[in-house]
Amino acid sequence: MPRVKIPRKSTNIDMTAMCDVAFLLLSFFILATKQKPPEALAVETPSSISAKAVPDKSIIITIAKDGRAFLMLGDDTKKQDVLENINAARGLGLSSGEIAKLKKAEFIGFPLNQLKGSLSLTQAIPAEKLPGIPIKDSANNEMIDWMRSISNAYAGTDQRKLEQMILVKGDNNSLYPSFKAVKDALKKAEIYKFRIVTNGETVPVGSELYNESLKK
Repeated sequence: MPRVKIPRKSTNIDMTAMCDVAFLLLSFFILATKQKPPEALAVETPSSISAKAVPDKSIIITIAKDGRAFLMLGDDTKKQDVLENINAARGLGLSSGEIAKLKKAEFIGFPLNQLKGSLSLTQAIPAEKLPGIPIKDSANNEMIDWMRSISNAYAGTDQRKLEQMILVKGDNNSLYPSFKAVKDALKKAEIYKFRIVTNGETVPVGSELYNESLKK
């Protein structure tokens, strides 16, 4: 008897379930991923071969090339406590609503005597046009007040954790007196250790550090 030939049919695979899973995973990673915090001002940091990542909980002091200083209190820090402390210590007269509005600001770039007035502005001023926090005059270094309020907000906690949170991000072309003013402000707030943000680069081949890494 002749062999019965089974007709060939194309294989159909239903990809609906697979597409649903793919879009669910994509949505999860988009919502769960923490975005990089915005910078107060774009600066060109010096290069180094350090490979340590910036911690999520960070308090960043940015120094522009012209010496202006900005302060960014991260959302995961004790931002509310810091603002309430400096409001009381310097008698800024900020209401609870103004403190809440200041808490939403990405960074601080006004002198203390202009801080209250800046909250009434209807349109945000670009960072390039902000005066910054005064640090150049040693008799009026307002970064000291901010650092003391930060230190007071974290009083009673592990000082080493606070020191790991403090980051100084200076432009490669900024002058040393600006950096020294920030360093003095940290010292007067009894914060003796901090980290400097740099632009990472690879270890030069043949260098002492390169050879040590090969041994490890």
